[in-house]
Amino acid sequence: MLGRLGLVGGLGATMGAMQALGLMGTALAQDMSGLVPTLGKGKHVVVLGAGIAGLTAAYELEQAGFLVTLLEARTRVGGRAWTVRDGDKIEMTGEDTQTARFSDGIYFNAGPARIPSFHQGLLGYAKKFGVPLEVEVNSSRSAYVMADDGSKIRMRTAINDMRGKIAELLAKAISQGSLDQQLSVADREKLMPFLKAYGDLEEGNVFKGTERSGFGTAPGAGAIFASPSTAMPLDQLLANQRLPMTVFEDNLYMQATMFEPVGGMDRIHAGMDAALRRPALLGAEVQRIRQKSNGVEIVYRDTASDAVETVQGDYLICTIPFPVLAKIDTNFSASLKRTIASVVYDYSNKVAFESPRFWEKEQIYGGISFVGGPTALVWYPSAGLHSERGMLLGCYGSGKSAGEFQKRSIAEQIEFSRGVVDKLHPGHGQDLTNGIAVNWNKIPYSLGPWPNWNAGSANGRQEGHIDTQAFRFLQAPEGRVYFASAALSQTPGWQEGGIQSARTQVLALARRVSAQALVEPARHAA
Repeated sequence: MLGRLGLVGGLGATMGAMQALGLMGTALAQDMSGLVPTLGKGKHVVVLGAGIAGLTAAYELEQAGFLVTLLEARTRVGGRAWTVRDGDKIEMTGEDTQTARFSDGIYFNAGPARIPSFHQGLLGYAKKFGVPLEVEVNSSRSAYVMADDGSKIRMRTAINDMRGKIAELLAKAISQGSLDQQLSVADREKLMPFLKAYGDLEEGNVFKGTERSGFGTAPGAGAIFASPSTAMPLDQLLANQRLPMTVFEDNLYMQATMFEPVGGMDRIHAGMDAALRRPALLGAEVQRIRQKSNGVEIVYRDTASDAVETVQGDYLICTIPFPVLAKIDTNFSASLKRTIASVVYDYSNKVAFESPRFWEKEQIYGGISFVGGPTALVWYPSAGLHSERGMLLGCYGSGKSAGEFQKRSIAEQIEFSRGVVDKLHPGHGQDLTNGIAVNWNKIPYSLGPWPNWNAGSANGRQEGHIDTQAFRFLQAPEGRVYFASAALSQTPGWQEGGIQSARTQVLALARRVSAQALVEPARHAA
């Protein structure tokens, strides 16, 4: 077969077929322009899960002419992209059902809540499906870093006073000749003026304070002149355990400009679903997956009627989270089952409140204050500025501490988060109403936010540095079954990763179908 492909289609076709058959590594290209609308004619693909990966796979497969059946166990699309509105139910394993009670226009993004500007896949779908976006204010210099003892520093003060102190120390070291071995004379001459500007240093390269950190005296009418704030002592800056969070917005994933869909993150997913020729079948809980020599068979339960249904297709793209998939009856190989069951998912919690916008009286419009502990941060809303009420996130914690925090009762999680907000904004804990908590490890059909691929590793690095045996193993299809999700990307906590993974698997399937189309006529002729 491969020899005939070489004669007919050349090296490119042969390599594509070898990739499709698992004889070469899967290409990582994301360009979908080569998928012609007739490529999948006569082929039926079943996609499991209508999160961002499943929706992407379904949409791109339909564009390539495949018949697609998209099954989703929940009664909504979006997966982790879950926007909670008034009246919505929050059901978690082992917990009483919570009901959101929010005023009109108030909503809570229980999952992803921001989109970096370089995530062009997700932003592209938002544009394609007419989903309006607004700027997500991811960082506010008016927000705080709060130490364990409750003392707090404005973000602008912490950032700029620390910059001034570092610039002063470096300038002194250069002046004293301490860096003569590292710097040429020319470099020293250029660096000193930069440090003076960088740190806002005064004569003698001394840092005494800067208006960047806030005014000592605010400018006013007439002869009321501005003066810089007095520099905070270095030991006081260093005593704040949250000081490292002053570089939060320098992280590439957190840099401005950030976006959010108007009205909630799920608006993108609803737009994608509406664009499908065959929208997702909701309330379709998969119970059994069978792979056969000539296709796949999926048995699911309609959660509304309790009826059991069966759908058959030529191929399967599965985006079901691995802890959920591990509990489903499949005829996967023993090695695949072991690998799926071995994937450890992390912990992540959010606690949200409705509140009058007291933070805006402190000049905080969006952004994040970092508080440490199990709640980690306080996140202020970007939408609805200057309106009466808003949604305040009082907890967004992940990792080991989040695993411990979720052991508390829901009421305790809410009250603990309220107490942290009150510590940060004294007297305003009582303003927080209608608190709800989401522990992702307890959410049915998710059982976790994302895999901790490097669990137990020495460096703990994840985003962009995932390379485990299980991670690599799950990239490849087993027979007619392909796996796609953000979990199988280098950015498992971001929706863009789900898009990348889905597109990669759609392209792999397309190459396979193309290769078979070249071979099948020869088989029929024989």
